[in-house]
Amino acid sequence: MSDSSGSALAGQFFDAAIGLLRRARDEEAEHIAAAGSAVADTVAGGGRLFAFGAGHSSLPAQDVVYRAGGLALMNLLAVPGAVGVDVVPAPLGSALERVDGLAGAVLDASPARAGDLLFVISLSGRNALPVEMALNARALGLTVIGVTSVAYAKETRSRHASGSFLKDHCDVVLDSKIAVGDAELTHEGVEAPFAPASTVVTSALMQAAMAAAAEELVRRGIEPPLLRSGNVDGGHEWNGRVMREYADRIFYRR
Repeated sequence: MSDSSGSALAGQFFDAAIGLLRRARDEEAEHIAAAGSAVADTVAGGGRLFAFGAGHSSLPAQDVVYRAGGLALMNLLAVPGAVGVDVVPAPLGSALERVDGLAGAVLDASPARAGDLLFVISLSGRNALPVEMALNARALGLTVIGVTSVAYAKETRSRHASGSFLKDHCDVVLDSKIAVGDAELTHEGVEAPFAPASTVVTSALMQAAMAAAAEELVRRGIEPPLLRSGNVDGGHEWNGRVMREYADRIFYRR
């Protein structure tokens, strides 16, 4: 029940999310900087940027693609049927995350190549799809940054044949600090825990890495290829210039 001051549980969720964000900021600072440097290396070296996530983990990936204030070179690496919850029936998307060999087929059909960089986002990091995506990407010569909850590797078992987790196949790992189960609240009379915060924290980690990349590019004397909002004067013209300049590294326009 809420009163005139608002919902107690809503406030508790904000407190929990803020606590996780503070932990991510303080405990992952070195890894965020490393991720930013890796992105800057790729941009400066003529490489392309990709982001992958399945199910709800696709949301933070989509959040950095064709985004006002974001790097124009970030492309979504999509696995048909595994992006979001638009597939029907929805549990099929979860099932696809456990299919061996799917990641390799997707990478082979994608424009990704040696010298590019791939963010692989998976909260649990235990399913075959994210594990193989990272493993195969590195074998192809891509730099891989994993965004995951390391707690799952400590408290659950891998669903990949190797017994490994996403974190085991990355050049840089960003730990979201999310507890197993991804639910921050419990309440008397509610049997299941609720109020997941993984999207909030993972999206923040992604944007922090993008900010670190922009900072590093400027330090090297390179203008970050950023997009502006189309809802501000001059935004469309700015974006058109950036997209023309980097047309060979942007795939969401084709």
